[in-house]
Amino acid sequence: MPTPDLSPRATGGLVKTALAHPRLLQAVKTAIAVAIAWKLAPLMPGVANDYPYYAPLGVIVASFPTLMGSIKNAAQTLAGLVIGIGLAAAVIIFSEPSVLTVSLVVGIGILFGGIRQLGAGREYVPIAGLFVLIVGGPNADGYSIGYVSQMSLGIVVGLAVNLLVAPPLRVNAAMKELSRLREALGLHLGSLADAMDGSWPPEEGEWSEQGATLASTSTAVRRALAEADESRRINPRARIRPHDLSSDYDDLAALENATFYVRDLTDVLAGAAWGTPVPVELPDVLRPPLSAAVRATATLVNEWNTGTPSLDTLTAAEEAAAAVTLAIHEHRELGAEAIVAASAAALDITRMIAALSPGITRDVPAPA
Repeated sequence: MPTPDLSPRATGGLVKTALAHPRLLQAVKTAIAVAIAWKLAPLMPGVANDYPYYAPLGVIVASFPTLMGSIKNAAQTLAGLVIGIGLAAAVIIFSEPSVLTVSLVVGIGILFGGIRQLGAGREYVPIAGLFVLIVGGPNADGYSIGYVSQMSLGIVVGLAVNLLVAPPLRVNAAMKELSRLREALGLHLGSLADAMDGSWPPEEGEWSEQGATLASTSTAVRRALAEADESRRINPRARIRPHDLSSDYDDLAALENATFYVRDLTDVLAGAAWGTPVPVELPDVLRPPLSAAVRATATLVNEWNTGTPSLDTLTAAEEAAAAVTLAIHEHRELGAEAIVAASAAALDITRMIAALSPGITRDVPAPA
């Protein structure tokens, strides 16, 4: 059996691999924290050392993808435990455990679960009350102290490990999701341009159904940005790797607006091609300038996604959009009904470029 390579270089490679996979890193940290808590649990004074198995459970409660999330989850869980134990204590003081009182405690505990502020602790209210009455039994006082003490120990250990060992920072994951949205938008615009450049009406393709994909990707980006924002709170690594997420939120808002306009543009083209969702006309003479404007916008988005946006490309897209409006004006003899679809499409493209322009202008590389 080969001897494992424990050299600094190999160890550093393993650490880098773990950091690249947040789920793996979290699993390793949780396993380490569980081992520490299990070793410390028997050292707890008084009756607490009779219930060491609750310490690892406390670690799991405190194992959350972000530091702030871990603290919030732990606080809510402890609040739920205290409430559940309080309900059980009321039964012990004024009555004794029975089918009726146990059922009553569980029922009231579930009602407490309706308090949104308790968050993760909502589930622990009926569980804690039930455990104290059934597992604790005649030793309910000692059991309650041991339960809360060991859970608290596990939570403290879990938070300490989460803080000291590469506290998670989810900024890179959020940036990847934002890039994925830009890429999806660029691909969709390219597909629309290809559809208009080919034989008309085109065969039904993925471009007619990609609006839902853009919407779901946008939702994933907003969730990833929220996680990144939370992961930076009270995180010492955030000071070493500063990153202002406000511009990323601005970019997301711009991309969401662009997604709305491109979905409207898709509906216009689908209506012109197949009469759904609303039948419209798109004269052959107006498709080339419209396709050129869509392709220029796709190029603009793709360059922005690769980190090389250009003011020349932005100007070209704006000029291509203006050329569509000019073409509509030059062919106004076709009548309002014939040019309404092209006018709507031109407005969608113009609004799309206007929404994306601030972020692109900001990210244009400074001249050397």
